[in-house]
Amino acid sequence: MTRAAFERLVAEAVALIPDHFRDEMRNIALVVETDPGPALLAEMGIEPPDTLLGLYTGTPLTERGWDYGNQLPDRITLFQGPIEDESGGDRDEMRVVIGETLIHEVGHYFGLSEEEIEEIEERYWRSLDGAEGDEA
Repeated sequence: MTRAAFERLVAEAVALIPDHFRDEMRNIALVVETDPGPALLAEMGIEPPDTLLGLYTGTPLTERGWDYGNQLPDRITLFQGPIEDESGGDRDEMRVVIGETLIHEVGHYFGLSEEEIEEIEERYWRSLDGAEGDEA
């Protein structure tokens, strides 16, 4: 997929973020890169065959003090290659993977832990499957 087509899918995913969250997202850049480099994967402790779909870099809102300011934008990076691989090249599946990855990284921006993000993702996907309220 071309970078432009991929970026259109990312823009669609951003538009689906509820307004009350999107309105609170300030001074944040959304960047698409081809792949995470070997140095980044090593720094994150990720070994093949695992990879990185997205990365939040910055200071979460919950960690900002009264003196926070004059900072470069926080950054959410989406890695096109791994997202394409994860989706098997299927455009609809790619939309899902981009959305999941974006939700995850925006969660970090808002200062949520991995566990809190996973709980939100589980509730979100369960509601899409129509299983909300089902007991397992």
